[in-house]
Amino acid sequence: MQTNGLIALKKRADYLKAAAGMRRSTPGFTLQIRNRGGEEPEGMRVGITCSKKVGNAATRNRAKRRLREVARLALPEHGRNGFDYVLIGRRHETITRDFATMLEDLKHALAEIHK
Repeated sequence: MQTNGLIALKKRADYLKAAAGMRRSTPGFTLQIRNRGGEEPEGMRVGITCSKKVGNAATRNRAKRRLREVARLALPEHGRNGFDYVLIGRRHETITRDFATMLEDLKHALAEIHK
């Protein structure tokens, strides 16, 4: 799946590699970042995940939809090609935090990482 230059992470191995990379925590989510380097330099890849700690299935799905939209809006402008980004939902905060604030959190986290 590819939208706005974003490619979805599908393999568990890719999520594990991102988990070993850089990490930035915000009140609404945790962002994991991995520079793929020479592997596949084209395109940004994005993964979204929420554990059962976030809530029941309906709550997790809502949290993932919110994170997916935040990534769709922020990454094409503030992300970089050749990087993997994984957004991890947080209990209560991913659902209740103001959407515009979450968007600003992601932009700020990306600016910190890529400076």
